[in-house]
Amino acid sequence: MTETLHIVGGGMAGAEAAWQAAQAGIDVVIHEMRPNTGTFAHKSGDLAEMVCSNSFRSDDDEQNAVGLLHWEMRAAGSLIMEMADAHRLPAGGALAVDREAFSQGVTARLMDHPKIRREDTEITSLPEEGHWIFATGPLTSDALGQAIRAETGAEALAFFDAIAPIVHFDSIDLTKAWFQSRYDKGETEAERTAYLNCPMDRAQYEAFIDALLAAEKTAFHEGETAGYFDGCLPIEVMAERGRETLRHGPMKPVGLTNPHAPEVKSHAIVQLRRDNALGTLYNIVGFQTKMKYGAQTDVFRMIPGLENARFARLGGIHRNTFLNSPTLLDAELRLKSRPNIRFAGQITGVEGYVESSAMGLLAGRLSAAAILGCALPAVPATTATGALVTHITGGAEAKTFQPMNVNFGLFPPVEGLKGGRRGRRDRYKGYTDRAKADWTGWLGAAG
Repeated sequence: MTETLHIVGGGMAGAEAAWQAAQAGIDVVIHEMRPNTGTFAHKSGDLAEMVCSNSFRSDDDEQNAVGLLHWEMRAAGSLIMEMADAHRLPAGGALAVDREAFSQGVTARLMDHPKIRREDTEITSLPEEGHWIFATGPLTSDALGQAIRAETGAEALAFFDAIAPIVHFDSIDLTKAWFQSRYDKGETEAERTAYLNCPMDRAQYEAFIDALLAAEKTAFHEGETAGYFDGCLPIEVMAERGRETLRHGPMKPVGLTNPHAPEVKSHAIVQLRRDNALGTLYNIVGFQTKMKYGAQTDVFRMIPGLENARFARLGGIHRNTFLNSPTLLDAELRLKSRPNIRFAGQITGVEGYVESSAMGLLAGRLSAAAILGCALPAVPATTATGALVTHITGGAEAKTFQPMNVNFGLFPPVEGLKGGRRGRRDRYKGYTDRAKADWTGWLGAAG
């Protein structure tokens, strides 16, 4: 019990790992280089700061894999999920949060814990002794990145993750936009009206695509490659894949009726989602971009309802570094060449706030067990957490490894349930029922 767990990085994964280990009675030090050493994407020194979307995505634990992951984390006493629930905003069937209140809440809970302390230091090497978790995320510092590459003998992979813009609510024209969640989804009126919708007719859409394709983009630095993760493609990259791509993606016009012109079917619809508890900020859903700032304001003000938009934050683009985990990590997230070091979060090749936090949860519990001198049983691959860790530590093809969100395609099939779209609802329910039972059993066996 005298051994300390050191966690490098105070993002989602690092915060969750610290909480889980401290709750098990382990002394924890969080090493966070912010605010002394900043990044272009972070704005504060708070732990678990949200730098992209404010959404944890679907909260449906019966029909959605990420919703199931929410359920598993809540069952395991997740601090990230506790704070997400405490600072929840209306978002239809999704779980969205007030980003500043959320990160402030996580920071306060961690700093109030008697087993946790924080050191605002940058770690630039891989320690040879002690118990360590590296959860430095997609913006791992250059110095630490070089140390990881030197140790593994392999180049860390990189792709570009784009940030969506945020608009001031009072600059949106509500004579053109309206409040409605797709298919009126949600149990309350607030949930059913969680999104602002801006409609486009065909001519407006075609002009928007032309401007998007012609807009000046951020240039890549020498030696960088544009290997995008498909779950977070910049809108201009989607448009380059075909003029209709956006109409079948973030601008799809289905499940929505314009009350200003109910008889008119929109050709495309741009959605905005509330970004803070006050409702003063809205982010443009799915509109990650690498356009230059001046081009962004010109192009986005072509959207009906946003002609006079004021932007609290424009979109951006950053490098995202991650390990080739199937090659480098063992089943317990340990670096094979240095078993005293575990990795967690996005640097392991999971994508998304919830997935990163889940890997932090698991790394924290595994590290605590190692310090306490006991072994945890393997997490069942039939659970959302188990499916993820199984994928990144061996289930994925190392040669083509790319960041992955949790999805039912990672789960072992449920016998007796038919495939295809028609059997999807029963099949997903089968996945989630089995996962909940197996996760509950694992928690009990793991103590």
